[in-house]
Amino acid sequence: MKHLIILGDGMSDHSIASLGGKTPLQYASTPALDRLAAEGRCGLLVTVPEGFAPGSEVANTAILGYDLNEVYEGRGPLEAASIGYEMNPEDMAMRCNIITLGEGGEIANHHGGHLTTEEGTELIEYLDKHLGNERVKFIPGIQYRHLLVIKGGNKHITCAPPHDNPGKQWRPLLITPDADAPAEDGRMTAEETAELLNDLILRSQQLLAEHPINMKRKAEGRLTANSIWPWSPGYRPRMLTLQQMYPAIKTGAVISAVDLIRGIGHYAGLRTIVVPGMTGLADTNYEGKTQAAIEALRTDDFVFLHLEATDEAGHDGDIELKTRAIEYLDKRVVAPILRELSTWDEPVRIALLPDHATPVEKRIHIAEPVPFVIYTPGGTPDAVLTYDEASCAQGSYGTLRLQQFMKEFMSE
Repeated sequence: MKHLIILGDGMSDHSIASLGGKTPLQYASTPALDRLAAEGRCGLLVTVPEGFAPGSEVANTAILGYDLNEVYEGRGPLEAASIGYEMNPEDMAMRCNIITLGEGGEIANHHGGHLTTEEGTELIEYLDKHLGNERVKFIPGIQYRHLLVIKGGNKHITCAPPHDNPGKQWRPLLITPDADAPAEDGRMTAEETAELLNDLILRSQQLLAEHPINMKRKAEGRLTANSIWPWSPGYRPRMLTLQQMYPAIKTGAVISAVDLIRGIGHYAGLRTIVVPGMTGLADTNYEGKTQAAIEALRTDDFVFLHLEATDEAGHDGDIELKTRAIEYLDKRVVAPILRELSTWDEPVRIALLPDHATPVEKRIHIAEPVPFVIYTPGGTPDAVLTYDEASCAQGSYGTLRLQQFMKEFMSE
């Protein structure tokens, strides 16, 4: 039995008045998702452990069966692994967004006006040239998502994820040292680390305002990418691979446009498959990612197929786009996969779920149980007929927590 997880990031939502009181999952046309639900077994899954923020790094790591209390080191180290930066023991890595600050001093968005990877790379390399040194290193990632490495940095600081704070004033959200931050040999204090990072934020704003990319964007009436925003610090994590945790997995692959997800896959022992044209948005190469997943299943035991567009639409508060992204997932990913796998002799167990909810009317991640379905060829289905939040709550799995999902999914 081979195994495929299809994850629609942030796909779960709340009822919306303009959709007749339905969620986007309930409102969208999703015959393939509904077929999975009707032929599989459903339930709800708690993906965020108590005491953790509902970030994708937390939820996706938990979905893959890891205990966050043992392995969590923040988002930065996962981004580092994804882009091929091997962290040294003294490094502290952070996710570094390039964002848009509004004229009123608010966080207008977390993505710099949807920077292209080419724009983001040019901007982050420009910042590294002017702000980087033996202690500070800016490393390009994808689009607005980049990496900041502080040699000797202290991870015991409080940072505000920009996607969780749209519309809020940015100055009160600057980085602060944790009150109980321990002293660590060979590292800066938490106070020194916070002071350094806040200085980098302020200096980045001056530099980015003068860059030709932003001057051109401003002249065209477009949003400018006018500040960095570092967050989610950590040291190099220590994780077992999925091969060490689950005997049925000998080889595996991860397919995602998001550095974070690739980083989790790296530490989980999965090879990364890069598909041309995948963007993390609703214009991503759905067909290319779908075909890559099918081809990977021919040779690998386990494939993790991650699609980001629903989460980005949720953060932007775009109801229509989120609904359309769900329908794209149904029509352009799940439906062709089901058609192809129906011709195979070897069975493939499929799980479909989001990592967390990103309600469009809140525009942030919410820590609440998410709907999931596990489809096993030839298995006995439960009574659920449609894939959505309310229907899956009536499924035979009930509510699972954290590592229970992967144990159930990998059980024979």
